[in-house]
Amino acid sequence: MNAIEVRNLSIDLGFGAAKRRILGDVSFSVEAGESFGLVGESGSGKSTILRCIAQLLKAWEGDILIAGQSVRDMPFDEYCRMVQMVFQDPYGSLHPRQSIRTALQEPLRIHRMDRQVERMERALIDVGLNPDFLSRYPHELSGGQRQRVAIARALILEPRILLLDEPTSALDVSVQAEVLNLLADIRARRNLTYLFVSHDLAVIDHMCEQLAVMQHGRLVEIMSRDVLATGRASDPYARDLIQASLEYDQAV
Repeated sequence: MNAIEVRNLSIDLGFGAAKRRILGDVSFSVEAGESFGLVGESGSGKSTILRCIAQLLKAWEGDILIAGQSVRDMPFDEYCRMVQMVFQDPYGSLHPRQSIRTALQEPLRIHRMDRQVERMERALIDVGLNPDFLSRYPHELSGGQRQRVAIARALILEPRILLLDEPTSALDVSVQAEVLNLLADIRARRNLTYLFVSHDLAVIDHMCEQLAVMQHGRLVEIMSRDVLATGRASDPYARDLIQASLEYDQAV
């Protein structure tokens, strides 16, 4: 069964002559246990798709299914236990006046889960942090540590699916590889499904088996990691994107 299935996802903004389509009939599926990437230039609609799946945007047409069930029909507490999201900015995703304990305990309290202290400590250990971090505040943490806390918060309800919106782009280069390897290790240990948004094809190549290329709100091609490695995409834009990425990597 597919963990995620997106069918003809479309969004129109504005009215009358000012009406503009920002997503047009996007369809793809992600198998359970797979890591699937969304790539494309800024403004291509990658993060918008994630926000629709995360139910942060409501004004969309089409359908989104999680484990075969439409998100429109799923009870929200059941959805939250299935799907969680890690955002791009580790400095903005944690409340500056709340301790790490509060950040991790809130979802446990809302969902009335037992053994809360044990779950919080295990979540921190799973992302490579000491349980002593529970008493700290975001301003006492580095960017990489904040993103590890954000990942721990996403994992604490034991979801099956993680939506990852450029989770390393705001981090120092030296920390990016550590966080990516952590995410890969967590996925392997927990058999999670990832939907991974990035503008960096090297990241997608490292993290994903399949990827979809977005341009101007349209999905232009779905390809495997093998096609990405050879650059033999069918769509001209997808080929240009891969070539530009290869030339940039070689220049660096």
